[in-house]
Amino acid sequence: MEVDTEDGRTQNQLRPLACSRNILHRAHGSASWSQGDTKVLAAVYGPKAGTKKNENPEKACIEVIWKPKTGQIGKLEKEYEMILKRTLQSICILTVNPNTTTSIIIQVVNDDGALLPSAINAACVALVDAGIPMKYLAVAICCCVAKSGYVILDPTKLEEQKMKAFAYLVFPNSVHSVLPEGSLSVQGEPIEHGIITSVTHGIMSVDDYFYCLERGRAASVKLPDFLRRSLQQHLTDSSKAGLL
Repeated sequence: MEVDTEDGRTQNQLRPLACSRNILHRAHGSASWSQGDTKVLAAVYGPKAGTKKNENPEKACIEVIWKPKTGQIGKLEKEYEMILKRTLQSICILTVNPNTTTSIIIQVVNDDGALLPSAINAACVALVDAGIPMKYLAVAICCCVAKSGYVILDPTKLEEQKMKAFAYLVFPNSVHSVLPEGSLSVQGEPIEHGIITSVTHGIMSVDDYFYCLERGRAASVKLPDFLRRSLQQHLTDSSKAGLL
């Protein structure tokens, strides 16, 4: 069942994407990420010497601070911090800079749906900009399930409110990875067939969930190409400006 969304795109289409990096001069790495009217800024500071709270002689520590557009941080934002921290810990190579802390600041500019996936994508680009060692890029996407059973991708805020359930999904992209070839599979399955993070809200059946996984994985294939084009464009622009 094909259903058009509020802004006229089909259920298989993502909203327009925009990405910029190295936008904050005082941060070690930074990025802006937009999906439709949702926009997030991410800033990376570190690695810096670990505090007593975060000391670990064997691994680096990832710290995430979420800053809403207005008001104070609440329960939902703290949940976002935890999800983002665990996601980034799983894709960063923490043994390279042991006993250090890398802080990622997320600033919400505008929330028009799929906010957490946008923040995850922004954080990944900012980490690349900061030169933080990573196993591979990760791409995040939101899938919504309507009461009638159809699924749409990358919903607006209004579309999210009308849905019975939605899932935030984060997939690994290991086409180009720094890890040895043998470590890119789990029990014989390529790692890109797996999933890094899965967060659901609302009530959905098992079949609905697996359908979201299928649709999300198919759509996520488009995001790594967009990321690489954005990163390569930045390198080209820097080279032309005489910065490299």
